[in-house]
Amino acid sequence: GYSERSINTDVVTARCRTTGFNLLRSGYRRDIPSVNVHFDRGDLRHVSGEEFVVSGAALNGYVRDFFGEGADVEAFITDTLSFLFSEEYHKKVPVDLVREIAFRPQYMAAAPVKVEPDSVTIYGEAAHLDAIDRVYTSPLTASDVSSDIHGSLKINQIKNVRISHSEVDYSMVVVRYVEIGATLPIEVRNAPSGRRLQVFPSSADVVFRCAFPLTVNPVSTVRLWVDYNDFTSSRNGRCVIRWGRLPRGVIDVVPDPEVVDCIDMESL
Repeated sequence: GYSERSINTDVVTARCRTTGFNLLRSGYRRDIPSVNVHFDRGDLRHVSGEEFVVSGAALNGYVRDFFGEGADVEAFITDTLSFLFSEEYHKKVPVDLVREIAFRPQYMAAAPVKVEPDSVTIYGEAAHLDAIDRVYTSPLTASDVSSDIHGSLKINQIKNVRISHSEVDYSMVVVRYVEIGATLPIEVRNAPSGRRLQVFPSSADVVFRCAFPLTVNPVSTVRLWVDYNDFTSSRNGRCVIRWGRLPRGVIDVVPDPEVVDCIDMESL
């Protein structure tokens, strides 16, 4: 809930032993050198609001960060460092995989590309977060694909926003397929008693894409249908063709047409 970088600075003072060269070099400096220190979360203690402190024995773990190599601290004069970390808002958004994949003929993905994680948390000011509904990966480009692919992709950074992950892992199972064509009738489901829905056309040409080698003929088991509820909620009486759970090994169904015209014969 807070930014990773403090919005203020603090000064650490200690009594140290070091080489004569370092003493001479320090003597010529007219300003206090600035250093960036990454504090372990466990060493930051929340006081209140946006204030966090690092104190006590925790300071001993950052001597090299404070004073560089060759300095031995005898005692810290500054016993507590105080930092302000601005409060941030956050929300979870999906990861959109940017891809351009071309398969070798008769090969296709057995399922959509799997992305891990498929969502990330973004942090920042509310005005910045409101305009973001997803994050994008760097492009995944592959051609002539005929076997499984996997790897990692960077998440594109967004200005003024911090993202919980810098990259995602992806994987895709690729299979060889064969095509089976058939003409199947289109049924009507969920029509109330006394209603009869007429479908035009009453059948569709279907291409089944099945994993090779073929283990089942889907023509005798798959049924095409339209849902009466889709008809009642449509504006023009057009319904998308549906089908139930596909037999194992059937990867995809491509009906032609995909949308049909429907008329409620009882309403004429």
